[in-house]
Amino acid sequence: MSTLVAQGHFSFGLRTAVNNNLCFIDENTLVFPSGNNCVVYNSVQRCQRFIPGSERSRAMRALAISANRRFLAVCERGDTAAVTVLDLQHEQGRKRKVLTPGDSPALDLVCVAFSPDSKYLIGQTGDPDWTLVLWLWEKQKVLATVKSSSAHSPVTQVSFNPHNNTQLCVSGRGVFKLFRFADGALKPSSFSKVDSITFLCHAWVTEERVVAGTDTGRLLAFESGGLRREISIDSKAATDGCDGFVDRTSTASRITAVLSCSKGLLCSVAPGTVCLLEKTEEESYRRSREIQIPPDPFSNEVTAAENQEVDTMCISPAEETLAISTDQGQLYSVSLSVLDMHKEEQLHFEFLSQSFHSSSITGLSVCIRKPLVATCSLDHSVRVWNYETKVLELYKQFQEEAYSVALHPTGLFMLVGFSDKLRLINMVFDDFRTFKEFMLRSCRECAFSHGGHMFAAVNGNVIHIYSFTSFENILTLKAHSGKIRGLDWSLDDSRLVSCGMDGAVYEWNTQTGKRESESVLQSCSYTGVAYSSECKTILAVGSDLSLKEIQDCQVLREVAAEDVPNTVVAVSPSGRVIFTGTSSGTIRAIKYPLPVQREWLTYQAHCGPVTKMVVTFDDQYLLTVSEDGCLLVWRITDKDGRGLKSTKQIVHMEEILVTKSDLEEKTQNTLELKMHLEELQMENEYQLRLKDMNYNEKMKETMDKFSLQIESLKSSQQAMKAELEKQEQEHQEKFAETMVEHSKELQDLELTYSQKLIVEHERYLDLQQKCQGMQENYKKELQCAAESRNQALEELKQDYEAKLHEKTQLLAQCQQDAQQQMREFKAMIKQIEEDEERKLHDIQIKYEKKLHTEKEANTDLKGETGLMTQKVYSLQRQIDDRCTDINKLKQERQRLLGLVRSLESDIEDLKRQISGHEKTNQDKDRTIAGLKKKNQELEKLRFVLDFQKNDLEKQVEPQRDDISKKKERIHVLEEELVQLNKSNTQLKLSITELKLKLRARDKEMQKETQKVKNLETHLQRFKSDLHNCIGFIQDPKKLKDSLQMIYAHYVTQAVGVEKSGVDEDILKVFSDHRDHLERTVNTLKIRLTKSAEEHEEVYVRIMKENVSLITEINDLRKELRLLRTQLKEYKAQLATVKKTRPNSEEGPKKEL
Repeated sequence: MSTLVAQGHFSFGLRTAVNNNLCFIDENTLVFPSGNNCVVYNSVQRCQRFIPGSERSRAMRALAISANRRFLAVCERGDTAAVTVLDLQHEQGRKRKVLTPGDSPALDLVCVAFSPDSKYLIGQTGDPDWTLVLWLWEKQKVLATVKSSSAHSPVTQVSFNPHNNTQLCVSGRGVFKLFRFADGALKPSSFSKVDSITFLCHAWVTEERVVAGTDTGRLLAFESGGLRREISIDSKAATDGCDGFVDRTSTASRITAVLSCSKGLLCSVAPGTVCLLEKTEEESYRRSREIQIPPDPFSNEVTAAENQEVDTMCISPAEETLAISTDQGQLYSVSLSVLDMHKEEQLHFEFLSQSFHSSSITGLSVCIRKPLVATCSLDHSVRVWNYETKVLELYKQFQEEAYSVALHPTGLFMLVGFSDKLRLINMVFDDFRTFKEFMLRSCRECAFSHGGHMFAAVNGNVIHIYSFTSFENILTLKAHSGKIRGLDWSLDDSRLVSCGMDGAVYEWNTQTGKRESESVLQSCSYTGVAYSSECKTILAVGSDLSLKEIQDCQVLREVAAEDVPNTVVAVSPSGRVIFTGTSSGTIRAIKYPLPVQREWLTYQAHCGPVTKMVVTFDDQYLLTVSEDGCLLVWRITDKDGRGLKSTKQIVHMEEILVTKSDLEEKTQNTLELKMHLEELQMENEYQLRLKDMNYNEKMKETMDKFSLQIESLKSSQQAMKAELEKQEQEHQEKFAETMVEHSKELQDLELTYSQKLIVEHERYLDLQQKCQGMQENYKKELQCAAESRNQALEELKQDYEAKLHEKTQLLAQCQQDAQQQMREFKAMIKQIEEDEERKLHDIQIKYEKKLHTEKEANTDLKGETGLMTQKVYSLQRQIDDRCTDINKLKQERQRLLGLVRSLESDIEDLKRQISGHEKTNQDKDRTIAGLKKKNQELEKLRFVLDFQKNDLEKQVEPQRDDISKKKERIHVLEEELVQLNKSNTQLKLSITELKLKLRARDKEMQKETQKVKNLETHLQRFKSDLHNCIGFIQDPKKLKDSLQMIYAHYVTQAVGVEKSGVDEDILKVFSDHRDHLERTVNTLKIRLTKSAEEHEEVYVRIMKENVSLITEINDLRKELRLLRTQLKEYKAQLATVKKTRPNSEEGPKKEL
């Protein structure tokens, strides 16, 4: 069997009382403490990564993140004070170093900070010595320590100067000091007399200025360690103060957090309020915007959420998002880019993920049909979470403290035990609605049965079992002498197990209310109990530091838990593992069956005692809650990280409860919104049409303008191209001239250096000849020495041999000298060549620089040419304007000349008209005759049009009558539909009545069958008694006594048998009546089906007729439109005819 592992999946909660408990890693990722873990949360992907705390940790005191956002420092309280530096880039948050404050007797570090280059770490220890410790943390080396304060003046914050690694700031109650690290020690650089001020926070603004907030609502600015001014947090700018300080009281709220940003300062000026103080030109600050925590809509207290004090503020690296944590364990965020966009609106924070509990969680429960978990807390709230989507589904604040909670298996109902009574609540889609109240005060434990038909509730040392359907108290279980601390139902709901502070574990029968087994150990106070997966054994934990497995009133196995007691126990449905929670907040996973030795896996979970623990029914998640107010979701996997395959297939449903009033309100809202949407669509269409028309007109105008501009630009572009070509030609000519000059200079340099090389080469040849001459001289001397040696060989052989030896040594030395000289000559030649190459390289670089300068000058000239071209363009535009003015004047002159010519031509025309007036009179007579003929033809056409108009009106009237008749027919069909619906409803009501009657008959039948069974049992008993009497057949007295006993016992039964004979007739009548009713029901069903079919046929027929009528109406409307258009055309023709007729009549009258 593989070992099961619990992996941290998601956390709902924030650990308070931790200094700087919220930090940004990047734009979308934050880290904060939850339980005994540091949680890395991605706000976009909504996923979390757990970094567990150390095993010996008693409490987490402070967090700090490095400037490069890679390392996280965690201060933990333990046997000794310690700082753990974690690498955030590693998936599991790998521990890099563990730092201790040396010989300091302090048990914890109250605050910690990284240097700007992330190399150094500063920490402030607590009681009793209040020592400031500086580490070179990568080498785990303490660089310096200094006593910074005392127990009467606790330190609240330490920080590095962001511009100087060696300067530190320490602030607290009556403490504001600057230290500088020099010569291996921390030395106080300056301090102010601030004994009467309590500093809660500070922030570096510049290299010399620090701004600090006090508990009296004052914001003080220090420069070089001395108090310089007080910054006003009113709307006016900050006022400068004197160098001295005058202590004065203030009615303002505490400033608990201050943060420096590029725009100025972010400061918590009041509970639930953060304001932005913007920088001004006078090095002061002006209050510009406020960001507030919004009121909680689910809370009964109006100002509970708004009165939260800001504990920590942090800003993202790009200063896009501001995140805060509060003293009530809530996380909020706001986008700073909205500050500039919505300057007039009131800004509000939003929850970073969800709303969390702010106090100890006392109840926990899950259901079968939904992935929901319910929690209740001493903060008067009840919350329902979805552990799959990681979302807070429902939440409500109550007036009383909630001690226990239980979800119905369907996930639609919930039991909550308050301080005054036990409430049964309906979980509506957006609210909790109390449905029933039970007078059980301070119910610490309650639980639904697995079937959901019963629930158990504890009142002190008494267990009450209620029916969920009738809400009656079925059983009252009394046996415990102390308070009951645990309940659990068996899988078949036939048994219930309970444990209490009196050391007793009782198993109850839920049908009879009797105890089936018990185990009492007075030395142990039990706090948790659960059935095993098969419900054969009971698992219990308590104050005796052990996990017990109980069966048949005996302890089968016992697993000791070392020095930490277990508080709760939970069993996985698969039965492979048992989880226990401890008083220190850790979770243990123990194999099942229980091992003989102490074998378990321990997980760091909470920072307080685990109060409740449950495993989901699909065996995928473990849920734990604690007194620290955090809900942790753990994923149960094997060692390879794979999820468990559940044998039970659990299907989650999506149904919710909705009240009728809410549904009606929603439908009404949807209808109103639809109407509003249609109106808006109509308005938008109309506005769009108007805009299209306007834009089309503007487009035409702009197109005309741009076409003219394009033509003018084309002409100017051609001129510019010509000028550019000229400038390019000039530039190329200049460039060619410079290239020729540079080539000449290069040739000259090459000639000079080639001559130098020739001279050096000649020197080399001379030296070589000298060397050859010296070698020849040495050879001649050797020959002479050899001849003299041969002549005196016989006489002075020994002397000459010595001389020969000397000569050979001299020869070798000379050869070595010659070789040495050759080497020196070669080195000199190489040195000369290298020098020459360097000089050539320097010259080349020099001329390349010159060429570069020439190119730059060329680019400058190009820029000047561009400016000149722009001037030319401006002058050209002025010339064009002048030309257009000249053209206008010319056009005006031509127009005037044309007018003169036209006047002259008019004079000539008038003369011609006077001469030809007689001819026109004759032409007019002819036109009068033609117009009379046209008038006669138009009168004929008018008569024809009037006739056609009358015909069309006659055709339209019957069509209108037809339309009105069809409308009446539609109205009649609609009435028939209404009547059919009414008949259907009546039939449904009759069917329901018959069904109720059938149910009543079935109940009567069951009673009669029960009576028959009772009679049969009586007969069997009578037979057995008679059989026993037959055994006394030889003893008459005993036989008589037995017969008398039988008679006395069964004489009433005989009457019952006689009655049973009578009841047979009643049964026959009942069976006949039931058959009759069944037949009537069948006939009614057949009628209902027939009526439904007829209704469908009628409905289809009506729909078809409606479609045909609508098509006919549409066709008729089209014909009407055509006829109306024709009428309009005819009327227009008639009007034109009428206009032409009087004109034609008036013409001849004038001529006459």
